Amino acid sequence: MRKWQAAGVAILAVAGLANAAEPAALGTAAHPDTSGWTAVFAPDLSNAFYPAGIWTASNGVFTASADEAVWTTGSHSNFVLDLEFKTAAAANSGVVLYCTDTANWIPNSVEVQILDDAAPKWKDAEPTWRCGAIFGHLAPGKPMARPAGEWNRMTITAAGPRLEVIFNGERIVSADLRQWTSTKQNPDGSAIPPWLAAKPLAAQPTQGRIGFQGRHAGAAVWFRNIRIKSL
Repeated sequence: MRKWQAAGVAILAVAGLANAAEPAALGTAAHPDTSGWTAVFAPDLSNAFYPAGIWTASNGVFTASADEAVWTTGSHSNFVLDLEFKTAAAANSGVVLYCTDTANWIPNSVEVQILDDAAPKWKDAEPTWRCGAIFGHLAPGKPMARPAGEWNRMTITAAGPRLEVIFNGERIVSADLRQWTSTKQNPDGSAIPPWLAAKPLAAQPTQGRIGFQGRHAGAAVWFRNIRIKSL
């Protein structure tokens, strides 16, 4: 376990949706039963915000033909988000949280990375770029991405500044954004990409739109079963 992950403060335990008394430990963790949760998007995306003609829905699967995100029309805070995704070879995408500016979302949000980790294109990528990472800020505790073309499941708990990611049955991220007080360095000393340096994560609002990145880096990504529960 990386020392900066071990130092994270307590976050909401996804399985019970209750306050944890101790920092969430990385390792095996169950995804929640999402029956009765709310679908984030209507089957025809009629309640979504996105450029016309980019995103399509078919049999409950959403995908994009260009590098444009799809957004919730309203803001969200204190929630658990559960979803499935699969990637084409060499895909690079993400789940975007707390977005306050959809026109300039990269420095005005928090992104949980989606990446085809096995692709030769990304073999030298920084640890904070790996699938399941808080992009540019915190590497996942272990690699859990399945090969391109296979479905993955991700559960993200966003409780104010506290974030947790369970990915394919493993808790791989447990973080308190208040520890990220620098625009240049992460708490472990690694460098923050300059395009993320508009403000530190500690100053990032913890309410905003939820988004899903489209066909970035020329490779497709597909999403399904996107459900949410308020805390």
